[in-house]
Amino acid sequence: MSTRWWTAFSPKGERQSMKKSKAGLLAVLSLSVAVTGCSLLPDEPVEEDLSAIQLPQISKRPEYEVTTKTLEKKASFSAKLLSTQEKSIYYTSKSLNGKFIKKLYIQNGGKVEAGQVIAELDVEDMKKSLRDQRLAMRKSELAMKETIRKKDEMDPIEFEEQQIAFEEQRQAIADLEQDIADAVLTAPFAGEVVSLTAKEGDAVEAYKPLGVLANPSQLIVAAEPSKDYLEMITVGMEAQIDLNGTGTVTGKVKSLPTNTESNNGQNGGATNVKTLDQYLLIEVKDLPKTAVRGTFLTVSIILSRKENAIVIPLSALRTVGARTYVQVAEPDGTKREVDIEVGQQTSTDAEVLQGLTPGQKVVGQ
Repeated sequence: MSTRWWTAFSPKGERQSMKKSKAGLLAVLSLSVAVTGCSLLPDEPVEEDLSAIQLPQISKRPEYEVTTKTLEKKASFSAKLLSTQEKSIYYTSKSLNGKFIKKLYIQNGGKVEAGQVIAELDVEDMKKSLRDQRLAMRKSELAMKETIRKKDEMDPIEFEEQQIAFEEQRQAIADLEQDIADAVLTAPFAGEVVSLTAKEGDAVEAYKPLGVLANPSQLIVAAEPSKDYLEMITVGMEAQIDLNGTGTVTGKVKSLPTNTESNNGQNGGATNVKTLDQYLLIEVKDLPKTAVRGTFLTVSIILSRKENAIVIPLSALRTVGARTYVQVAEPDGTKREVDIEVGQQTSTDAEVLQGLTPGQKVVGQ
């Protein structure tokens, strides 16, 4: 291996070529150091792009159009179906007070025909007494015949007294016969036993109900609205009846209650027996066949109706003291306050009598 040494006597071209090589090497080294130094510096932060972020918008109050509609004011309350032909079953003769029910021929929910025997009392003691009185009457008849033959020989007053005693004896027999006949209770009309409180062996009391008989084919809506509602309801008003969600029928108020007090203890012992005159009655012509007595209903009576009433939602109505006003939204986006006069109100709408016209827009709260 040999090494060349450049001397002053080396050729000039070779010396220049060597210098250029050294200069190129230094340039390469400088560039490498610069690149290495840049890689050691920390990364510059990347600027965040905020263009995709949406700023929150201020909530806009709802706007409602002023419209016209049929405005109805209603009174709603519960009711039930009752029969127009309905009667409590009871004995009427006070002579039968304390007698026991010997046989009961009906049951709750059963059907009866007009004149059918409902109940029978044990009146064997009365029947025995009747037999005795009839025998005694036969003797009295013979004696009366003899008295009549001797009438001309008797004192007129004495004859009159014997005749009165004879008639009293005959009347007592007739009364006893009637009491025995009254011990058999019959149905006043054909219908259904909708309530039965008595049982065999019970002692009866005059006018104390044993049960209730009703004609299921003749039904009417009966209600007991509050006193405030009654003051606003009149005969002939239209009513809407909700049949427990199975449908709706219409009817008209037939009569208002004329007796608001129960039959508390009157008529010899009948207690708290309500009659139809204690109810507000609504006549319905087209009740469904599934409707039965005792069904509970919801009734809405239309107290007033106004066609083409100008209305706004209640949420747009504003009040400050005695002032009632709304905010009107103009087409250019501006808003202004307008005083209005309000008529009737429903659960959702208010009638505007003055201040607004249909088509305007009002701002809700």
